[in-house]
Amino acid sequence: MDAQGRVPDRITVVSGGVGGARFLQGLLRLIEREAARTRVTVIANTGDDIWLHGLKVCPDLDTVMYTLGGGIDPERGWGRTGETWHAKEELAAYGVEPTWFGLGDRDLATHLVRTQMLDAGYPLSAVTEALCRRWLTEAYDDRVRLLPMSDDRTETHVVVDAPGADGTIEQRAIHFQEYWVRHRAELPTHGVSVIGLDQASPAPGVLEALTDTDLVLLPPSNPVVSIGPVLGLAGVRDALRETSAPVVGVSGIVGGDHVHGMARQLLTATGVEVSAAGVAEHYGARSGGGVLDGWLVDEVDGGLVDRVAGAGIACRAVPLMMTDHDATAEIAAAAIALSRG
Repeated sequence: MDAQGRVPDRITVVSGGVGGARFLQGLLRLIEREAARTRVTVIANTGDDIWLHGLKVCPDLDTVMYTLGGGIDPERGWGRTGETWHAKEELAAYGVEPTWFGLGDRDLATHLVRTQMLDAGYPLSAVTEALCRRWLTEAYDDRVRLLPMSDDRTETHVVVDAPGADGTIEQRAIHFQEYWVRHRAELPTHGVSVIGLDQASPAPGVLEALTDTDLVLLPPSNPVVSIGPVLGLAGVRDALRETSAPVVGVSGIVGGDHVHGMARQLLTATGVEVSAAGVAEHYGARSGGGVLDGWLVDEVDGGLVDRVAGAGIACRAVPLMMTDHDATAEIAAAAIALSRG
């Protein structure tokens, strides 16, 4: 909160999937609790996007949209609540691949609408805005806006050791969804490449959301495959370095490992130390050409606060377990407080 104890009027959040969506739930709980009229803009990673069965699937965009709109499956943290799988079962009966990635029947409707609009010539940003009219506009009175990081096609691939056609182990790149959903990040991992990122441009509104705001937050999303692709877009790092708004991040590494997901494997593969301090140093201090002004670590990593501060990033240790919306609201409040010094 600011010097008057208020939540800033404009907050921009750079988000991945489940971790970013759950952090946003806490931020919105805090805004509700403080009776603030804060406008929140979410810039979501699209590097996880994949084409399946002729349909454009945007896992991170949809996870944020469903979560904030009350349609997410709370147990899985992704996909629709009350989901059925008849289409998946029928596709499997026909022997249609891939069988390792299932589209639920309710979720399928979103991908059909998105693909039809894309085929009609609408950019992904316009499609996302249209989909969000169902999920976000009525619920938040236009105070929450969801933007894809880019209208251009980008796809994250992971370089792994995998069996070749003859059964011998070979090094090859596979789509991130295959790495995570099919192989559960259990293959030996050597690197990450976001195909198309060097030709992609930020979607309309992305750079403005980073510069015309009061606070930028990096939630505990995966630093390599969720936040990394957004930071890799042309102009995004420059916008973060030049914005007058403080930039504060929340560590998703607690006690030397990720809480959920596969950050440990991917950080190791990209040469980043798997620690709260290692990720902070990976992002870097704005004063030294990086993107961070502040960084929250969990209480168990309190011994790293001085190291992070020594790298030029204000740091504080607070409880970071997002056990419920109220606990997550306190994390968001701590991030806001840190932004104020």
